[in-house]
Formats: sequence, C-alpha cells, structure tokens
Amino acid sequence: METLIQQVTVGLASGGIYACLALALVMIYQATHHVNFAQGEMAMFSTFLAWTLMQAGLGYWAAFFATIVISFIASAALEFAVIRPLHKAPELSVVAVFIGLLVIFHSVAGWVFGSEIREFPSPFSKDAWFGGSLMSPHQVGTIFVALCIVAALFAFFQHTTLGLTMRAAAQNPGSSRLLGIRVGRMLMLGWGLAGAIGAVAGMMVAPVVFLDPGMMTGVLIYAFAGALIGGIDSPLGAIVGGFLVGVLENLLGTYVVGTDLKLTVALVLIVGVLVVRPAGLLGRRTVQRV
Repeated sequence: METLIQQVTVGLASGGIYACLALALVMIYQATHHVNFAQGEMAMFSTFLAWTLMQAGLGYWAAFFATIVISFIASAALEFAVIRPLHKAPELSVVAVFIGLLVIFHSVAGWVFGSEIREFPSPFSKDAWFGGSLMSPHQVGTIFVALCIVAALFAFFQHTTLGLTMRAAAQNPGSSRLLGIRVGRMLMLGWGLAGAIGAVAGMMVAPVVFLDPGMMTGVLIYAFAGALIGGIDSPLGAIVGGFLVGVLENLLGTYVVGTDLKLTVALVLIVGVLVVRPAGLLGRRTVQRV
C-alpha cells in the first residue's frame, strides 16, 4: 500500500510539470486554434537561457524571473513576426511552420549550447522541511509552483479587465473587434504568457531529467495528452488532465507495461480520447448547424 501511495505522489509531481506545459498549449490553442508543437523546444531553450544566466553569475531566483520575462517577450515577438502573418494561411501550412520551429529551436540549442547533458539546480533544498519519505522537496515544490500558476491565472482571467479582454478576444475575435478590442495585441499577450509558463515548466523538469536539447520531447507528449484529456480549449481541463496523466503514466508504467513503455501510455491516451471523447473531460463540444 505504501508503494502505491508513493507512486501516486510521484505521479502528481510529474503531473504538475505536465499541467504547466499543457496549460501553455491550451492558451495558444485558444488564441490560434492550432497546437504549438514547438512549445516543448521553446521551454527547453528558455531553460538553457536560465542556465547561461546562472553560469554568468546570476543567482537562481534572479535568473528564474529574468528567464520568465525574456521568454514572455520572445514568445510575444514570435507570434507577431511569424504566426500573425499566417492567420489566413491553410491549416497544413501553419502545422508545417510549428514543426519547423520545433526543429529550429532544437538544432539551434544543440549548436549554441552543445549536446552534452548538464545538471540544472533545483530551487528547493534537499533538506527542506516540506520533503518526506514519499515525496522529495523538489517534487512537493513542483506541485506548489503548478498550483500557484493556476491560482494566478485564474485570478488574472476572472478578476482583471485585461484578463477578461484576452478571453473575449480568444473566444470571439470578430465581436471583440467590433467592440474596439485590439485582438492582435491580446493574442500576442496570450503567446507571451504561454512562453512564460513553458519556461517555468522547463526549469522545473530540468533538475529531474537533466538539461540537454532533447529533455522536453517526452514531456511535450505527456502534456499534449493531458491537454486532450482535460479539453484542448479548457485551461482548467489542462491542469486536471496534466495531473491525471502524471498519475496514470506512473501507475501503469510501474504495475502494467513497465518503464520501457511508459511513453506509449501517453500515446494510447491521446488516441483513446480522440476516438471516445474528442472534446475531453472539461472541453466544450462544438456543434455545427448546416
């Protein structure tokens, strides 16, 4: 029984990381109705940026928040320079651009930073009081960070004028333009927030899987599965789905399929959700009248 509880708690820690990245995927999907396949590589690149700042002598938290700000600005600029001109392009062209961005970020990271594996520090001390036999301080801290992001975004989108404006621009851009809302600017802010959240996810996962250009490949698949299970258009669903995938992946990988097939669990979940319930657990079903 104790082993089962431990596997669940470890799965929740992994789920916190998946939830953060799934939330970034959902935010971009709400803004563009496309899945950003490069989100994981963007998070990886941001993590390398944080590592570079720390190597230059910056403290962990200074590098942490500087990376978040830089990732926000870079992601917003990417939307303005690359994604916005494609708003009338065919869907296949947009998908090709996202895949191209994935390859570009991965290749540039390997070219600039090298392909060797590096250690990335955890902000939570191994001797912290909130650690225990079931969960390490970093695992507890990861869950706490994920919940803080969720609470902050909920407050922002529910109780601020800018947050409500961004929701309106994402859900109904045509009507928003008639009301004088600058939709393009709101979508650019959404991309910036997604980039910042992805950077946090990268900095939380790097102490576990180590830092290298391929560190986010598997994480992105798990996060994508979490976003689909919760609902690709539901921020709350992304959080629920991310934690659920973390627990299922850990339990099934330990007791059913083995560690070598853990990634297959995410792929099976993706296919199963698309076949049985395409809208996800908390997603909205789209009904078209003809």
